[in-house]
Amino acid sequence: MAHLLSVGSMHGRRYEIVKYLDEGGMQEVYVARDTVLEREVALKVPKSQSASRRFHRSAVTAARVNHPNVARTLDYFDEGGMFYLIEELIVGKDLQQIRALIPAFDPDLCAMVFHHFAKGLAASHHEGVVHRDLKPSNIMVVGGTGFSGLKVTDFGIAKMAEAEFGDVDPDNETTITGSQTVFGALPYLSPEMINAPKEVGTASDVWSMGAIVYTLMSGEHPFGRGLGAVNRIINDPLPTIPKLANKAQFKPLVEVLFPVVLSCFERDPANRPTADNVVSELDAICYADSDRSVGIVENYIGQKAFGFITARSGKSFFHRDSVYGVLPKTGGKVLFTSFAGSPHPRAHPVLAVKKKTKTK
Repeated sequence: MAHLLSVGSMHGRRYEIVKYLDEGGMQEVYVARDTVLEREVALKVPKSQSASRRFHRSAVTAARVNHPNVARTLDYFDEGGMFYLIEELIVGKDLQQIRALIPAFDPDLCAMVFHHFAKGLAASHHEGVVHRDLKPSNIMVVGGTGFSGLKVTDFGIAKMAEAEFGDVDPDNETTITGSQTVFGALPYLSPEMINAPKEVGTASDVWSMGAIVYTLMSGEHPFGRGLGAVNRIINDPLPTIPKLANKAQFKPLVEVLFPVVLSCFERDPANRPTADNVVSELDAICYADSDRSVGIVENYIGQKAFGFITARSGKSFFHRDSVYGVLPKTGGKVLFTSFAGSPHPRAHPVLAVKKKTKTK
């Protein structure tokens, strides 16, 4: 497949393309080397030059946001009729890529993601910036499955997303399926984003954030996916606590965390919490945000009641009650947090990791 830019080409007199990275509905993304500051950056170009004016407005808008949980906009320029946006390059995986390996996150991990997500969103909303296109692929996890940080990306295409969503008629399936941006965001769209996309405010981002966190916790979208989600988002009862989360080891945290998630699904935007409100709620919740490690289940004992995980740090003991979701197989890969114990550290929680699948 041909891309807009070639490896080795120089742009803006300082950015040398290192490799093609990814693409979204409206842009292609490359890793580029900033030859002046000698660092790697993310270089983005709009796939449609008809969107270049919106691309410029979005870059100016995104540059106002400065927060540890938001990818920084570093530069913008046009050259030979092509428009370029330079962002901080984040080394890690996005939530969509991680979900391909771990379909459901334990409540502690959900709380951590939710907390950092809300902080980044609040910072953007303070500057009057509405994202409009929040979905797992726009949330980068620093360090990948190590979860050493989280950054919301693509505020730089806010104006482009606004225009593309504004062209969609919710009663016309062709306009929905014909837009890669809109179709990919369907499971996370707020009711007002479906009915009046050009009039949405910050509350729409809060709904999308709640939908993403619910998806992480349950392994399922709160209102389904595909075209059928449109009607369910507008009319269906709100989702209930996922069955996975009812396990005794996780229930105490879920009982205080899930109401915060549910509050994001108020259908009247005026009744929805702000991102600042969500941050305040999560500030008061105690959850474990320790580093995550990857290990291998060495063996089970006692009819699979408990077992041991081998990792670089050594051997850890775990009980099946600490497993969130699918019970891992012997020899299977797991993601876990380890706490001091004797004779072995205790692993809790434990998440089974699926075999790697190809991602775009």
